[in-house]
Amino acid sequence: MRDLKQTSYADRLKAASEAKKAQLAKFKPKPAVIDPDFESREKRKAAELDAVRQERAAAKEAARLAQLEAQEAARLAQEAAEEAELEAKRGERKERKALTKAEQKAKRDARYAARKARR
Repeated sequence: MRDLKQTSYADRLKAASEAKKAQLAKFKPKPAVIDPDFESREKRKAAELDAVRQERAAAKEAARLAQLEAQEAARLAQEAAEEAELEAKRGERKERKALTKAEQKAKRDARYAARKARR
């Protein structure tokens, strides 16, 4: 049973060295085949990158414009509130002046009536 294959020591060494060489050949770098679409792929990638950059720039500009519009709306709302407050103060002042005038007229009329009553 021992010598069924009829292999000698030299045959086994030769087979082992061939197996080692085959294992090492697996790890050697293989010559690279250049893709025929390599240049067009590079151009396509550059175009995609440019498109993404343009989209981001457009989104950034839209966000900036929205922020400016929001700031402008807040400023206009604040101005409107200040104007309303000022108008309310003016209205109160006019009302006070009207009441004061009415009170003064009533006092004048009372003095006039008192003078007439004394005669």
